[in-house]
Amino acid sequence: MEYNTAVFTACAQFVLLCFIGIKAAEPSGDGGGWSSDSGFGLQDEGDCNIDILDGFSLSHQQFIERYAYSRPVILRGLTDNTRFRSLCSKASLLEEYGARKVRLSTANTFSYRKVDIPLQEYVDDLLRPQSADALGSETLYFFGDNNFTEWQSLFEQYESPPYVLPHTSGAYSFGIAGPGTGVPFHWHGPGYSEVIYGRKRWFLYPPDREPHFHPNRTTLSWLRDTYPHLPEEEAPLECTIRPGEVLYFPDRWWHATLNLDTSVFISTFLG
Repeated sequence: MEYNTAVFTACAQFVLLCFIGIKAAEPSGDGGGWSSDSGFGLQDEGDCNIDILDGFSLSHQQFIERYAYSRPVILRGLTDNTRFRSLCSKASLLEEYGARKVRLSTANTFSYRKVDIPLQEYVDDLLRPQSADALGSETLYFFGDNNFTEWQSLFEQYESPPYVLPHTSGAYSFGIAGPGTGVPFHWHGPGYSEVIYGRKRWFLYPPDREPHFHPNRTTLSWLRDTYPHLPEEEAPLECTIRPGEVLYFPDRWWHATLNLDTSVFISTFLG
């Protein structure tokens, strides 16, 4: 098909232009069959200046007092989603949902083009490494907009983080995306993000420190062009989360994400 040429060109640009570098290997552990055709993953996981805690070491009350309204935190071993992880393997997910349509969005901050496409077609034709020079309006990102009736049997197997905020309930957003993809800086209500397969790098700023970014530039281009030149006082909070780790972000915190591998992930938005 015509867009395959563009895909291969984008991959070549990705290799040549991205200062971060790539490696031809899946990170350690079971990738669930989601390794991209190229096998590429971004090499640099960056720094981690966010608290990382074992879930059993933090009570609900401590979570509320220390983090819920003030700063992000990464929690390990908070839940056991072994069953959900198995159902999210490439073979299992395509067998159950491959013929069903998913809604893709352009990954830019202020406008979103929507495209409906069968999951199998998305995985076969669009789940590729992203070019470092792609504009947000040119990307198509599968995250959220899930038909909860169709996906209910899968979501019922997910064990969401147990620490909830008073007077809130959780809503799930599920996604699959290739290396180099992500969403640029934006903000909304509080929530959790868990990686099921792959690795996802996060960048966060508190509500009173709006980051400098172009709304139609991707996180990958921001990381290449802006991040290296930030003064120390403008550096973000950041960390890379891996399978089994859950990141909590408070209300109205600015955040951007970058998938370092072909990744499967789920967020729980508290509203």
